[in-house]
Amino acid sequence: MNSYGLFMILLATYILILVAIGWYFTKKQKSVTDFWLAGRRINFVAIGCSAAASWMTAGGILAVVGLYMLLGMGSIWSFVAPNILALLLIALLVGKIKHLPAITQPELLEQRYSSSIRGPVALIIAVVMILFAVADIKGFALVLEIFFGLPPVYAAAIVALAVSVYVTLGGLSAVIWTDVIQFLFLAGFAFAMALAVTGSATSSDMTASISTSELLSNVPEGWWNPFSIGILAVMIFIFAIIPGWITEQDPWQRVWAAKDEKSARNGMILGSFLIFLVFGVACTIIAIGLNHIYPDIQISFGEIGMGAMAQAEPALLVYIFDHFSPLLIGLAGVGLAAAAMSSTDTFATSGGSCLSRDIYQRYIKPDATMKEMLVINRVSVLIIVVGATIGSFYIDGIIDAIHIATFIASAAYFFPLMGGLYWKRATKEGALAGLVVGFVAQVSLTVIDLVNTPAFSPSYLDSIHPVLSNHGVIAGMALSGIAFFVVSLATKPSETVNLAPFFKDAAMKLEERIVVDEADPQYKKMRKVLTEEITGDRAHLHLIVEASTEVNWNKFVKNITSKYHEWVTPAGFDSVYRLTKSDMLACVSVTRGQTEKEIWLESEPIVKEVDLYRKEMFIAYNEVSEILKEMGAVVTIS
Repeated sequence: MNSYGLFMILLATYILILVAIGWYFTKKQKSVTDFWLAGRRINFVAIGCSAAASWMTAGGILAVVGLYMLLGMGSIWSFVAPNILALLLIALLVGKIKHLPAITQPELLEQRYSSSIRGPVALIIAVVMILFAVADIKGFALVLEIFFGLPPVYAAAIVALAVSVYVTLGGLSAVIWTDVIQFLFLAGFAFAMALAVTGSATSSDMTASISTSELLSNVPEGWWNPFSIGILAVMIFIFAIIPGWITEQDPWQRVWAAKDEKSARNGMILGSFLIFLVFGVACTIIAIGLNHIYPDIQISFGEIGMGAMAQAEPALLVYIFDHFSPLLIGLAGVGLAAAAMSSTDTFATSGGSCLSRDIYQRYIKPDATMKEMLVINRVSVLIIVVGATIGSFYIDGIIDAIHIATFIASAAYFFPLMGGLYWKRATKEGALAGLVVGFVAQVSLTVIDLVNTPAFSPSYLDSIHPVLSNHGVIAGMALSGIAFFVVSLATKPSETVNLAPFFKDAAMKLEERIVVDEADPQYKKMRKVLTEEITGDRAHLHLIVEASTEVNWNKFVKNITSKYHEWVTPAGFDSVYRLTKSDMLACVSVTRGQTEKEIWLESEPIVKEVDLYRKEMFIAYNEVSEILKEMGAVVTIS
C-alpha cells in the first residue's frame, strides 16, 4: 500500500479516537460552564499539555525550523520565546484571573465596564481566533502537498470536519483531553525527527562523517546568540507579541477551567516547559541537521533573501519524503495532522464561545435555556471552523497570519483588559476608546504595510523606521494606550457594582451579615436537595428551582433586581448575581435551567467557606421564590 493509503487509514483511526472522546464528554454536559470551561475540573497536567499543544501547530513547527535554519537563535523572539514567556506571565496572573466569574473575556469586560464594550471585543476575538486557525490549516496544507501532492482544499476539509465533530460534541473537555493525546503524539514526532535528522547528518552517507557534537557546533558564528538580531529588535518583538498572547482568550479559558488556582498556575508553567522542549530543543536539533543535509538552503547568515523562507519552511517535509518508508511518511502525516487539530480546536472553542455567549445569548436571546445554548455552542464552533477554512485560501504566510492576529489583539484590547483588572480609575468610555482606536489603527497599519510591500521583500513600514516593524504594532498599541488613559481620566469613575469583583475595597461596601437559623425546616429541606461537589479548592453548589408555569425570564430579572438591591446583572440578563462579596465566583448566581420552568442557583465558594454560602444560597432561594410567587407561580426545589 502506498503512503497516501496508509496515511488515510491511520488518520481515520486517529480521528475516530478523538470523536469517541468528544462523544464521551457529551454525556457529561449539563450547562454552558460544562461546555466552555469543562466544569472547572481540569488538573494541572492536562492544562499544561493543552496549553502547549495549542501553540504547537504543524505550521508553527515548520516555520520555527525554517527560521532557525536561516537566522539561528536570534529568530526565537518572533514566535518561540513569546510563547514561553506569555505562559509564564499568565501563571503570575492566575491569582487575579481564576476567581473572576466569567466564561469569556468579553463577559469579563462587561462586568468591569458596561455592555457597550462586550460585543465589539467578542467580534474582534472571533476574528483573531479565525486568523490563528488559518495558520494551522496552511501548515497542514503544506504537509499534504509535499507528501501526497494534494491541493490545499484537502487540508481544510480534513481539519474542519474532524475538529468540528469532536469539539461540537465534547466542548472544552474534549479539546483539553484530545490536546493531551495530540501533545504526546506531536512531542514524540518532534524528537523522533530530531534523532532521524541527526542520524542522517552524521552518517557516512554525507560528504564527510561527523560526530553529533561536531554537528551542533558546526554552525555560523553567532548562530547560538539569541540577541544576534539586536536588542532593539528583541524589545520590539517582546512588546509587539507578548501583550497580545497574555491577553488571549484561550489560555484564560484554561485558567478558568482548572480545578483550582494551584492547578492553573502549575499548568501554565508546565506548558511553557513543554513548549521549550519541543520548540527550543527538538526543533533546534532538527534545524541544525537540515542545514547540514541541505546546505544550499542556508544563505548568508542573518539575511533572508527572496524565496529563502519558502525553501526553509518545508525542508523537514522534504527530508521525510526523501528518507522515509511509506508507513513512516503516513505516521509523520498523522503527527502533523495532530499538530494542526490541537491548535484549531482551541481557537474554534475560544472564538465560538464569544459568538455563542457574548453575541447570541447576550444580545439575541438572553432567555435561552441551557438546552438551547448547547445547540448554539456547537453552531458557533462550526462558524469559526468554516471562517478559518475560507481564510486559508486567501492568506499565504503561516507566521504572518499568526502575527497579524497577535498584533490586532495587542493593539485592540490589551489596555482595556489589563487596565481594567489593575487600575480602578479605568472607565467604560476609556476602554471603548482604547479598543476602537487600537483596532482601527492596527488594521490600517497592517493594510498599508501589506499593500506597499512587494513579495519576498522587507516590510514597507520597516524601511521607514524600526519602531514601525511588525506592521506598526508598537504605534497601534501606543495610540490605544493614550486613548484609554486620557479618556478614562476625563470621564466619570466606574460604579461600585462594576468595581466590586475586581477590587476588595470596593466590594466591602456591598458586604452584608448573613443570619440563618439552621434549625429552620425550610433550610433543612433545601440542604437535602442542594447538590455539592468539591473540586480542588472550590465547592460547587447547585440548586434547581422549578416553577409551576413557564417563567418570563426578562420580567423575573427586572422584578428581582428592582426589589432587592443585592441582585445585579453586570454581564447581561442571562445571569443574575447576588453580589455581596468580593469573590464574585462564590456569589450566588441565577440562570435559566434546561427548560423555561427551571431556574438554577449556583455558587462556587472556597471550600472552607461552604457553610456560609449554604446560608447565602438559602437567602437567595427565598428571594427567588418570593419573586416567582408574585408572578403567580408555585415553587418547588429539586
